[in-house]
Amino acid sequence: MTDVDGTLTDAGRRLDPTAVRAIRLLEDRGIPVLLATGNVLPISLALYRSLGLSGPIVAENGGLIYRKGPDGREVVERLADPAVAHAAYDALVAAGLPVRRLFTDRWRESEVALEPTVGVAAVRRSLAGRPVTVELTGYAIHLMERGAGKLPALRRALGYLGLAPRDCVILGDGDNDVRMLRAAGFGVSFASGSPAARRAARYVTRASYAAGFLEGLKASGILR
Repeated sequence: MTDVDGTLTDAGRRLDPTAVRAIRLLEDRGIPVLLATGNVLPISLALYRSLGLSGPIVAENGGLIYRKGPDGREVVERLADPAVAHAAYDALVAAGLPVRRLFTDRWRESEVALEPTVGVAAVRRSLAGRPVTVELTGYAIHLMERGAGKLPALRRALGYLGLAPRDCVILGDGDNDVRMLRAAGFGVSFASGSPAARRAARYVTRASYAAGFLEGLKASGILR
């Protein structure tokens, strides 16, 4: 299981051929690769198809799951109530915080994602007492219904494969990956990862970004 931005990409968020080759090799060997990302489903699904993945997708920071049903039909599950996130955003605007939603929010179905125009601590203070989770990815601030997130969604997605996080190599670089990294059988973060992600990982790569992705896979033993 892997995040996307900062793990499969370079510092400019461009998809790195090194990561693409590694993913295709894993899939060719029958090892399913799952994406768990803060990206909206249209972007995630484009990557899924272009990379030739077979595992489910956890999108919108855990708000959505995309998978294939037993009959091969495509299924999308929404795991968070978007009304909670929208109410939280309205409260931030009413409080006068200079918040701005991401361009991709026009396709977002379960949460609200903000450009990092304001500190996450200020957002959390303004939303104290509301049933909302505020998570920082390094690229955006995500507002979600409390209880939602990547780890609960990942557990559900893996359940369809008869797996659990402890059965997986999990690679992530952001604060929103911390709970997954702690639950992983082998958690990998990066030299370019957040301090919290590095503390949560079993292995921290010397390399950054996609080069670290390849290093982490090799360190886990899943790729030689």
